[in-house]
Amino acid sequence: MIPFTDEELLKPVERSLNKVRPMLQNDGGDMELLGIKNGKIYVRLVGHCHGCAASGTTLKYGVERQLRLDIHPELEVINVPMGEEFVL
Repeated sequence: MIPFTDEELLKPVERSLNKVRPMLQNDGGDMELLGIKNGKIYVRLVGHCHGCAASGTTLKYGVERQLRLDIHPELEVINVPMGEEFVL
């Protein structure tokens, strides 16, 4: 169980995502934070990251790993593909 509310997670998640963002931008991509719901962080990969074969690996071993190290070991990152609507 994650001991933070979704609201409490927002700032730490933004800080953590900003640590991995340069790695994505170096490859011509980026990500948008769409929201946090029940301890799950919803992002959208954009630019060259969108549709990239390595995007699943990037999310698990780059983005999610950083969030778990920085904030809590049970956090999960979910990619919402371009064109798919996301509603909190």
